[in-house]
Amino acid sequence: MVVRCASLHGCFAAIGQSPPPRKRSTVFPTAVNSLGSSVYLPVYGNVYPLGYYSVTVGIGNPPKPFQLDIDTGSDLTWVQCDAPCTGCTLPRDRLYKPAKNNYVFCKDPICAALQSPNPHQCRNPNEKCGFEVEYADHGSVLGVVVSDSFPLRLVNGSVSYPHLAFGCGYRLQNRGPHPPPATAGVLGLGRSKASISSQLSSMGVTRNLFGHCFNDKGGFLFFGADFVPKSGMSWTSILPSSSDKHYSSGPAQLFFGGKPTGIKDLNVIFDTGATYTYLNPRVYENVLNLIRKDLRGKPLQEVKDIALLICWKGSRPFKSVLDVRNYFSTFTLSFMGSSNVQLQLPPEAYLIVTEHGNVCFGILSGAEAGLGTSNVIGDISLQGKLVIYNNENHRIGWASADCSRKFSRF
Repeated sequence: MVVRCASLHGCFAAIGQSPPPRKRSTVFPTAVNSLGSSVYLPVYGNVYPLGYYSVTVGIGNPPKPFQLDIDTGSDLTWVQCDAPCTGCTLPRDRLYKPAKNNYVFCKDPICAALQSPNPHQCRNPNEKCGFEVEYADHGSVLGVVVSDSFPLRLVNGSVSYPHLAFGCGYRLQNRGPHPPPATAGVLGLGRSKASISSQLSSMGVTRNLFGHCFNDKGGFLFFGADFVPKSGMSWTSILPSSSDKHYSSGPAQLFFGGKPTGIKDLNVIFDTGATYTYLNPRVYENVLNLIRKDLRGKPLQEVKDIALLICWKGSRPFKSVLDVRNYFSTFTLSFMGSSNVQLQLPPEAYLIVTEHGNVCFGILSGAEAGLGTSNVIGDISLQGKLVIYNNENHRIGWASADCSRKFSRF
């Protein structure tokens, strides 16, 4: 699911009682698995003004670098492809050029995985495996599936050369109000067998889990178990649904400023393909009313800003969210099915400060992005956290983390 906004999704405990206070702690991921079969990738990007996070991977032999938008809401990884291409945003010399032996055919199992849960339509087993992806921001990509070498340096110093299947996108359309990210394509990290994490696991390169840590300057992404802390993580189960390939969890209740809001039974999707957090229209209106009520009597005034729909200005321009965080309260998502595990969303997890010095509300109505009744936890609310997607144990974990921390072995 890609919902990008280059310029212009809490949870819960029993109603009537506040969640118990939790001591904030910061984990520092370090290598804890002596096998060293993990991959570490530096992340580039930010929520504002770029609106996306990306990694650079090499594809082919010799490898050619491609910058890919990190998307846990999509299964398929794809790159802009010279086949030739219509609608590509990169110059031709930076496009992926497939060779005849790179094409994946309809009879290959990975082709069926890409079409799941829809029936695998294969009239001719020897025809090329095609794909089409439509995103929530009204963009789309059409192409064929190929396979090529992805040289990956493992944390033990060795290099692996898995041949991974991905999309060669040769017809791109952008019908949304915002320009697409200036990346070569998308790194699909969804739950299906076609995702990069699942493919690496099936080949024995890494275990089927990955994690990321984002901040305002980038962060890091990893595949495998080497950077999973032994303690300090909060875990909640991924909802069991064969038709849902998203990282969904719930139900949850929403607290604001430590007090119950009456909003409960929320299921949420963890999606790095969304710049901001989105709530279904009913919940969004309730949350916005809570914010406005909480700001009464405080030195902020609503103002129009091209960055987002709801913004405020102060007596002088703000330089960062730290300048205004004391005016806003923390949202808490309390997951009822996971021993009251909580996801804290402090002001810096739902606010941005724009180039005009205004502070804007980074929680939006899903109706405006074509998400219907879905509740999506996007990049803005995942900053400053180590987030781990464990596809082996079907759970998602998080902890406050220093995402700028460098690892001595890299």
